[in-house]
Amino acid sequence: MVLEIVKYGNPVLRAKGLEISDGDERARKLADDMLETMRAANGVGLAAQQVGVPIQLAVIDVSGVEDRPSELLVGGKNLDIAAFMPMILVNPIIELGKEIEEGLEGCLSFPELNGEIIRAASVKVKARKLDGSLLEFEARGLLSRAVQHEVDHLNGILFIDRMNSAVRTSLAGKLKRLQKLARA
Repeated sequence: MVLEIVKYGNPVLRAKGLEISDGDERARKLADDMLETMRAANGVGLAAQQVGVPIQLAVIDVSGVEDRPSELLVGGKNLDIAAFMPMILVNPIIELGKEIEEGLEGCLSFPELNGEIIRAASVKVKARKLDGSLLEFEARGLLSRAVQHEVDHLNGILFIDRMNSAVRTSLAGKLKRLQKLARA
């Protein structure tokens, strides 16, 4: 089922998600609905907060993005990313690489708004799958950026918080309009 995506201004976007216990059937159903919602909105990632549920659950699928490559490494070995998509991350913990890069980001909770964001070029991820098994990998490229963006959501951090002040100032009018719409 396609869910409504929460827009900027809704307080749930600032909520730190609660951890999910292994075998939570509600999380499995929610993850399925989130994948359908993300695809319907042409997104590459979606956090549970973005559908109004403050838990540690995110879905990602970068397999169809040709112009922004991704790498997924396990044990230092580069693997076929399509074999791991879509990816469902439960209670993810990330370790940021030291190298940084700037890249354009948008967010389904901020329609028609995007900006340059500085993030780590790579990220190491430890998460659970829905069945409770451990998922560990390193990501680079768009997958790295998507993981960092979604894990930020799970911790109540929004991509506008990562924008430099000049960019955020230039978007102030659009942000105020989004907040007013969220309250309406």
